[in-house]
Amino acid sequence: MRFLRQFAAPVLIGLLATAPAAAGPTGKEIFEGVISSTPIYDDQELAEYVGSLVAQVVSVSELKDEKFTFTLLDDPAVNAFATRDNYVYVNRGLLHYVRNEAQLVSVLAHEVGHITKGHVTDLEDEAKGAQFLAALAAMLSGSAEVYEAGMAYANSLVKSHGRANELEADAAGAEYMVRLGYDTDAMIEMLSTMKDMESLQKRRAAAQGATRQTYHGIFASHPRNDSRLRNAVGKAGKVDPKQARDDGDERYRKMTEGLVWGENFQDKEKKASRWEDLNARVRFDYPDDWTHRPDGRAVVGTPEDKSALLAMEPMARTAQEPEEYLYNYLNSPQLVDSKSIEPAGLKGFTGILKGEDGKSDKRIAVVYYRMGAYVFTGEVEDPASFADMDSQFLASIETFRPISNRELRGRSPKRIHYVKATSATTFDKLAENLKLTSSEAEDLRLINGYYPSGEPEPGEWIKIIKQ
Repeated sequence: MRFLRQFAAPVLIGLLATAPAAAGPTGKEIFEGVISSTPIYDDQELAEYVGSLVAQVVSVSELKDEKFTFTLLDDPAVNAFATRDNYVYVNRGLLHYVRNEAQLVSVLAHEVGHITKGHVTDLEDEAKGAQFLAALAAMLSGSAEVYEAGMAYANSLVKSHGRANELEADAAGAEYMVRLGYDTDAMIEMLSTMKDMESLQKRRAAAQGATRQTYHGIFASHPRNDSRLRNAVGKAGKVDPKQARDDGDERYRKMTEGLVWGENFQDKEKKASRWEDLNARVRFDYPDDWTHRPDGRAVVGTPEDKSALLAMEPMARTAQEPEEYLYNYLNSPQLVDSKSIEPAGLKGFTGILKGEDGKSDKRIAVVYYRMGAYVFTGEVEDPASFADMDSQFLASIETFRPISNRELRGRSPKRIHYVKATSATTFDKLAENLKLTSSEAEDLRLINGYYPSGEPEPGEWIKIIKQ
């Protein structure tokens, strides 16, 4: 099986929904349309974790030898969807309502099921595709009328095709879960949470005179009592005890600690040329006309013409002074024009590594902060341009600094954190202590599986919403 994860910069395209119906957009075109309006969530470890689960599901499916592409979107809306050419998407917002790995796998297996059963080969003829294209057209055109017209068409398709397709995807997903060793009860639990959320959101929308469509919101009855759903899932059978996995609640908890809740507005406020790591609390600025992208643990920035690059890789600090660290890191006997530097008062060292055999010189630097050593490497395509570009390398390195609490305060989004309940813990008390709104207090119950009533057991890990 081949499997790819997407880390891409937004690419603007035309109105995808106006493509000829006979041809239809490709999976790649849909991907470009999606990320032109919705950013990719900036948590590589979490995205790789979810992507690895998609890969495992695909490995036990009928399409195990095909390439699948997974993308984690930075969107608070509760949704996951699949498109043609084996693209699978999950919104960050959906992860809030998942309580363990098995439930997450049930969602992913359901979406892979849509692909393996051919539900997304012709998006224009499927309800999900019509809804998606209507939403995409609205996002790209800014037209509410375009959206409403598309949704009217989509809703007519839901009535005729949606129910059968959803049940077929559930049945396929349940089979994949059993093959992987996950209990299919997790699928019923997940769909039950989605039904509870649908009921809550419809009540909220009705109070505002609006309608609300939710993920998999097609069951007239609750999933726990839906015989057709239980029959579809039950056909997968039971997991062989020798192959059974746990529900992965601890793994999921560790991966989603600190997950952004609601609108992730911070990315909209920072400079486009600024790189920052809010976990390590450090940042630096590239020149204004440069762009940057992740490259493994490193970040790489370049001007538009790609004539130069400045890379920064965080590494473990040692007891050595920055100068000694650089020489040991490079295994090099000498740097030219070397000197100590103090960005924002931090200890650092820099110098030029001379090129050999016609190759360009390189600007090398390291800056210490806490237990990290942040190693910079600047290089150019044309050796003759190094002197001019080196001043920009140095200027960027000198902008490296810690992110203060004052800088974070007021622009940090709320996040999901986990705490252990005690005998005195109630959701009302938590909501009061966390200063949650009435809607957030309801959400607190929902994301913990206690909507509309109930209280956590002592010792139980529960999610809280906190800035």
